[in-house]
Amino acid sequence: MIRFILGFLGSIFSWLTLAAFMGALTLGAIFWMYSRDLPSHEQLANYQPPTISRIYSGEGELMDEFAKERRLYTPPEQIPELVKHAFVSAEDKNFYVHKGYDLRGMVAAAVEAARGGRLRGASTITQQVMKNFLLSSDRSAERKIKELILATRLEGTLDKEHILGLYLNEIFLGQNSYGVTAAAQTYYNKTLDQLAPEEAAYLAALAQRPGNLHPVRQHDDAIARRNYVLKEMRENGYITNAAYETAVAQPLRTVQTGDYESHRSALPPRDYFTDEIRRQLSRNFGEEEFFGGGLTIRATVDPELQVVAAHSLQKALEDRDRSSGSWRGTGKTVDPASIDDGTWEDALGKVRVARNVTLGGQWFVAVVDQIGDNQMSLKI
Repeated sequence: MIRFILGFLGSIFSWLTLAAFMGALTLGAIFWMYSRDLPSHEQLANYQPPTISRIYSGEGELMDEFAKERRLYTPPEQIPELVKHAFVSAEDKNFYVHKGYDLRGMVAAAVEAARGGRLRGASTITQQVMKNFLLSSDRSAERKIKELILATRLEGTLDKEHILGLYLNEIFLGQNSYGVTAAAQTYYNKTLDQLAPEEAAYLAALAQRPGNLHPVRQHDDAIARRNYVLKEMRENGYITNAAYETAVAQPLRTVQTGDYESHRSALPPRDYFTDEIRRQLSRNFGEEEFFGGGLTIRATVDPELQVVAAHSLQKALEDRDRSSGSWRGTGKTVDPASIDDGTWEDALGKVRVARNVTLGGQWFVAVVDQIGDNQMSLKI
């Protein structure tokens, strides 16, 4: 009887060993098959992202900036630890100890999904770098396997700080802001080293849902996610309990909520001069280089003299019209029905006419309502 039991247990052990061997062999074959013809990860060592091109006046004052993706590159060593810790806490708390993939995180995600919880990807920061730079964003087993292989290779090529720098300079954080430096300017009009813990935590919160955590439209969700990141920062030892208590008590103050001025408020209104520079340089160097090459352009224009020249031209055109005894107007029209039904303001706002005439004071675009023999009424 004992011999039978031992033989039965031995058979089970043999089958289990064989199954484990075959499983490992199959898994190895799958990874070997997908490891062929993968894109090279070595190019990331010389990462040069598309950045903003800026136009400066003859006096060195910033006049305008152009970019398809608003990004300001910051070398990894210049990104404050507070910002790094916020994103690591939000996205990958085991970043500094894993080898590109987080088995504990993957098992925890699988268990949570099996219990009917939220399905989450459990991708590490390294895996997200691979997805953002070298792979597509489709949700498939094939892409996930390739992501794991490339993440492991990258960890053997670059150090953690370099990998984190790639991630923090590339990630999309809403409002056409790519990378943490541009996002800090967009949401707070601050540099990275000026951010408070709650501000860094909000930027890190945006990494997961950049389009669904707007500080005004999704205010409560944004606060909740920001506070979650702050809690993770405290539990990971990056901030003290006192700093955590102070930060979570702060309201969500951003440019979008009206608490800070936008970075564009310091720029003059865009006019034909910078648009002409855009057209010429796009033609000479190509749009890709102009909008993503990080060009620094020194223009010959003097902003103060430009206003004087514009006023001189406007005054000459006004004098010519007055001397002829007629007013030519813009030649533009709106639907007369819009005056009757009260929608004329919207219709007037869509008319393409000059709205920057400041000769002798601010000029306003108006619609003519009625015309008499010696008078007329306007709607402004």
